[in-house]
Amino acid sequence: MKKLKKKVVIVGGVAGGASAAARLRRLDEEVEIILIERGGYISFANCGLPYYIGDVIAERDDLFVQTPHGLRARYNIEVRTRHEVVKIDRQQKMVEVKEIVSGRVYQETYDILLLSPGAAPLRPKIPGLDGNNVFTLRDIADTDRIKNYLRDHQPQRALVVGAGFIGLEIAENLVAAGLEVSLVEMASRILPRNLDPEMAAPLHNHLRKRGVHLYLQTALSAVEQRDGQNWAILSNGEQIPYDLVVIAVGTQPETLLAKEAGLELGTNGAIRVNTSFQTSDPHIYAVGDAIEVESGITGEKTYVPLAGPANRQGRLVADAICGRSVKYEGVIGTAIVKVFDLTAGTVGLTEDFLKQSGQQYLASITHPLSYAGYYPGATPLDIKLLFTPEGRILGAQVVGAQSVDKTLDVIAAIMKTGGNVDDLAALELAYAPPFSSAKSPVNIAGYVAGNMIRGDMPAVSWEQVLDQADPDFLLLDVRTKRQFAVGALQGALNIPMPDLRQRLHELPKEKEIFVYCTVGLTSYLATRILKQNGFKASNISGGWRTLKPILEDRRATAAHKDR
Repeated sequence: MKKLKKKVVIVGGVAGGASAAARLRRLDEEVEIILIERGGYISFANCGLPYYIGDVIAERDDLFVQTPHGLRARYNIEVRTRHEVVKIDRQQKMVEVKEIVSGRVYQETYDILLLSPGAAPLRPKIPGLDGNNVFTLRDIADTDRIKNYLRDHQPQRALVVGAGFIGLEIAENLVAAGLEVSLVEMASRILPRNLDPEMAAPLHNHLRKRGVHLYLQTALSAVEQRDGQNWAILSNGEQIPYDLVVIAVGTQPETLLAKEAGLELGTNGAIRVNTSFQTSDPHIYAVGDAIEVESGITGEKTYVPLAGPANRQGRLVADAICGRSVKYEGVIGTAIVKVFDLTAGTVGLTEDFLKQSGQQYLASITHPLSYAGYYPGATPLDIKLLFTPEGRILGAQVVGAQSVDKTLDVIAAIMKTGGNVDDLAALELAYAPPFSSAKSPVNIAGYVAGNMIRGDMPAVSWEQVLDQADPDFLLLDVRTKRQFAVGALQGALNIPMPDLRQRLHELPKEKEIFVYCTVGLTSYLATRILKQNGFKASNISGGWRTLKPILEDRRATAAHKDR
């Protein structure tokens, strides 16, 4: 490894920038490192900000992973907070810096420049959406403003615009802070880029049960003030009162500095880099939420602003700057979010994306218990797996109350290392009744996917059942009579599984039969019986546990529209 004996200037001191600075010093004691941060803080826990607002994280100081003084003392790094780089002179290898407090402007030379400016919250241009009660959430200053407003004004009603990760987290924490929350989302579901409809439906129902007013397929059109009250005007014509607003409609990469310097930009206007994080200027590198990355699944250029990849990129770019061989393998988009008592996790591609891309794929839905069913407290997981006909895993979504992170992480690890659905089935994972089952949830997902690939379990989706304009199939419910009486698909024939072999004569051989049970296991067994007796049968993937939340969500949405 070469020793630099050079000056590295880093723009941005949070995830990618701070990680790179610390790694650079560990690799090279002699390099001069200057870290320039526009805000007043470095290396703070962005992802913890909503939980400080909701008092889950009680102490503000706990949000700081590192301080400017700590970075100076421990790593001999010169940290300049409240300084902003306003211009890059590539020919002179120099940046122009503004000291925000005094307004003084000065120049700083560099041998290597690292850009890690992050991403800025999008703020829609909506009439009237301004004032001291309208917030975004990006940094400590934003957090302090919201926290102070809650303390000083004691608002009762909050409007959250956008149901992505930040929108969901801030909605939950505003409820925890005692506010009545309305959540407005333009898409037909929450987390529209990460979850497919059937995986979002249980979360919709849970949000409503926790008191959140959910407005889907609805946009915020304008805001008004009448008689001292703020009113949000929605695209569906509804008007809802609010005391504060949090805008969480997404982010855009902070690339104005790079653009003005003539650096090449790519997807979403993000900075284009090679696999060693070099920009189109070999003396300038970039990492974090401001850069374009490669999908580790499709190989296409994309934009995925996530904290985990940003921190890893910071470490790798330091290696590259120090002359080590680095080839960033891209991102697969592993992400997770807490939604009150449930958790939703996602990795890779969604079915929506696969449909639009025209790629061939199969989809399975399983509902194993989080751990052994005979041990008290086990709860179901909803696992959706997307994979090629050859078994390569393209994506996964997991929703549940327990073990979502563990399940998602195992699948993500197999995906990252190029594994397939049979690898999921073959995994040897830790088992004891309080923690898992002898066949873990991941094993079960792998078994079911393998059965579909090999033709042992022909499957149909909930859409093929619920959204057929002119259905020409028989619905067969093989649950018990008691289960059937509690709730079932309209028009379904109920033949409990133990009676099926004796009642085969009641079923038509000329018609497609779609079979379902509670979670898909009993109906799989029924499908095997029917297929081997000459019937055209397919299993409804995920069974009643998949279908019921969708039907409930649709009824709730329809009732809301009819109000």
